[in-house]
Amino acid sequence: MRIVITGATSFIGSAFTRMLLGLGHQVYAVVRPGSPNRGALHLTAEGFTLLELNLEDIDQLPERIGRECDGFVHFGWDGSGSANRTKQDLQQRNIGYAMMALESARRLKCRRFLFSGSQAEYGRCTERMKEEQALYPMSEYGKAKAACYQQGYTSCQMWREQGIWDLEYLHVRIFSIYGPGDHPWTLVNTCLDAFLAGGHIDLGECTQYWNFLYLDDCLRGLAALLFHEGRLAGNGIYNIAAASSQTRPLKEYVEIMHRLCGGRGSYTYGKRENNAEGAVNLIPDIAKLQRDTGWAPQISFEEGIRRTINEKQGE
Repeated sequence: MRIVITGATSFIGSAFTRMLLGLGHQVYAVVRPGSPNRGALHLTAEGFTLLELNLEDIDQLPERIGRECDGFVHFGWDGSGSANRTKQDLQQRNIGYAMMALESARRLKCRRFLFSGSQAEYGRCTERMKEEQALYPMSEYGKAKAACYQQGYTSCQMWREQGIWDLEYLHVRIFSIYGPGDHPWTLVNTCLDAFLAGGHIDLGECTQYWNFLYLDDCLRGLAALLFHEGRLAGNGIYNIAAASSQTRPLKEYVEIMHRLCGGRGSYTYGKRENNAEGAVNLIPDIAKLQRDTGWAPQISFEEGIRRTINEKQGE
């Protein structure tokens, strides 16, 4: 199939690009002109096309590609880091870029549009997060991601009802993904780098419930949705996260990482402030994705951390 991927140099985007090429698909990878992260791709594979476009120019994609495509995956987003998640103007612009990407997918005659949503759409929860529940996002980032669903899903419904084009909109709320290639400032990488070097790290209280999913499991989940046979039932929203049995207080994850690093280094709780969403709990429910696609996580946190450590140590 011919697949368009925006944000193709991102942690998940670059890994998904490599996966699709490995499966024999043709990928049009959209990156910012002169992006310093282009090295994340390093691809010369047959079927790989690199397209340099800023997000505000994403409506030029149909002319740049010049042929019909099958699927469109929108990872592209400005200001996803914690420092930018409170900036309303920046996050609101992303909604417009996402709708331009959706319109480009329609003009490219794609049959499926997959949008990378976020756990930040839920806001603060004390119970299991299910796709159909009311949303109370705390950050401008979470609000913008949620708004993309409302506008995107409504547009696709309108196009279908008016006989313009049948484009299926899938809104994937991605929880905390980790693994080789992740940003160096994430909790997992910060802890592992400190512990492996025998250093010290100051942490927040780490009492909230959390859920980590290994990168390879995330990629399989995205592929299960993108290539699902026939139309998926329901409202198009899916959580991608680890199994409920993996949800635990954040402290336990820290202590597992410390143990797997041989007990080297040290850490202190209660020394850091929370991020833009605050001390939220992540208690995802993945039953819908499992039911509709047959996907299930396969890699435990312990195994994923061992793989990440081996990659860091060049093994």
